Amino acid sequence: MNPVDRGEAAGRAARELLDPAYEHESLFDLIHRRVTQFLGDLVDAVGGGGSAGGIIAAALIVTILLGVMTLITWRLRRTARRRAPGTSGLFGGRTMNAADHRREAERLAAEGAWTEAVQERLRAIARDLEERAIVDGMPGRTAHELANEAAWSLPGFAGELATAARSFDDVTYGGVLGTREAYERMASLDDRLRQARPAPLATAVGTGGGAG
Repeated sequence: MNPVDRGEAAGRAARELLDPAYEHESLFDLIHRRVTQFLGDLVDAVGGGGSAGGIIAAALIVTILLGVMTLITWRLRRTARRRAPGTSGLFGGRTMNAADHRREAERLAAEGAWTEAVQERLRAIARDLEERAIVDGMPGRTAHELANEAAWSLPGFAGELATAARSFDDVTYGGVLGTREAYERMASLDDRLRQARPAPLATAVGTGGGAG
């Protein structure tokens, strides 16, 4: 394989950038493609012959670049997941307790802001279940993840929890407007869950397994 001098490499890069296929390429795809191309050229150069020291140095460079590319890929995908609709979790990074969410929900309901009131009331439910150790305090949890986990300890509420999760997703991501009726159902569920006690382990496992 003949070595490619700097001028020819620059010419190839310029011709490639003019390719219409890359006009709408994402940042992630661009970085991945360029690093992969560089690694391929480096491996080809090493395979064409060279001293033992040069081969070892090239291998080290490849290893380092692979690590960097893996890190970049992980960070970009993590950022994309955070920005994607429906994946920001219940709380959106806030650290209010159950009582705070409940008061905020009641304030919003008094103002007729039913969409936001529904959201806050489910957040109150989620935080209350976390504070009582019925569910784990998992960052980024979705409404459906909350419903599924809580159903193991509170199987009698499984159906209502699933309905509440759908209602939260509808008003948060589906463009559905909250209503008084939806809020009152959520508030009623919240009040009853606060008085509920987890089912015995054997009962919860048996019911949860049957529901799954």
